[in-house]
Amino acid sequence: MSDCSVREIDAALVARLIRSQFPQWSGLSVTAAEPNGWDNRTFRLGSNLLVRLPSAKSYAAQVPKEHWWLPVLAPQLPLPIPVPVGMGEPAEGYPWNWSVYRWLDGVPASTAAIEDKTDLALALADFLACLQRIDATGGPAPGPHNFFRGGRLETYDDETRTAIAAVRDLIDAELATAVWETGMATTWHGPPVWVHGDVAAGNLLVRDGQLVAVIDFGSSGIGDPACDVTIAWTFLSGESRDAFSTALPLDEATWARGRGWALWKALITYAGNRDSDPAVAAAARRVIDDVLAEHQRTR
Repeated sequence: MSDCSVREIDAALVARLIRSQFPQWSGLSVTAAEPNGWDNRTFRLGSNLLVRLPSAKSYAAQVPKEHWWLPVLAPQLPLPIPVPVGMGEPAEGYPWNWSVYRWLDGVPASTAAIEDKTDLALALADFLACLQRIDATGGPAPGPHNFFRGGRLETYDDETRTAIAAVRDLIDAELATAVWETGMATTWHGPPVWVHGDVAAGNLLVRDGQLVAVIDFGSSGIGDPACDVTIAWTFLSGESRDAFSTALPLDEATWARGRGWALWKALITYAGNRDSDPAVAAAARRVIDDVLAEHQRTR
């Protein structure tokens, strides 16, 4: 089967897949979830289920990984996470495995009204600390399946330096290089721990201003937890950022690598969108500025 593009994954396809592989749910309505994702396309299946289908081959390996590991992780965490209830097979022109999950109710933190993020920051820190304490034996090491989350920053060295060069007239390129090299100069010396891999506001579900679930473990694996602290700069600020960093039992070297992870993503986003999507570029620029300013304060 050929690669599917995002536009080909629609409610009609999902309905056909459900009808042929999970007939017990064939009478349920299928509607696109809002907001939807990029790595996966998500659909409501009735009121209590959802269907997620990888949008490209690079995300396909995440499906069996989640089906194996999420039921292991879920009972050991203080907040709900997605637990799959069915794995579909390639069919109907769709070339990869796909998942059915129970629906978790909540609004993404990226769109929720949150007056004070401090409680959320503390709940998230507790969640990540618990995740890191789970036995990592046999867990998936950093690799293509999770875009090397939990691995070393060197994986993205060329990409980061290219992005710095592309925007060097718009940012403090010397300082950005210093932040990046400071992070790369440190190493995680502890045993591998579990990482979520994509701790972003869109993957945190909120009700009444409180964190109630953490979703999308496609980038999960084991390794260095530095990749999971980027939320400190991409979503938190001020008191909530301070609360988050104080509550997580990580050393300054790990925070330096975390700044590196945040800077890498913000730089490539800024360089790639400054001419085509001013809003996205502006958000990335705010992260860059925050990371650079914090690096200066910690020197």
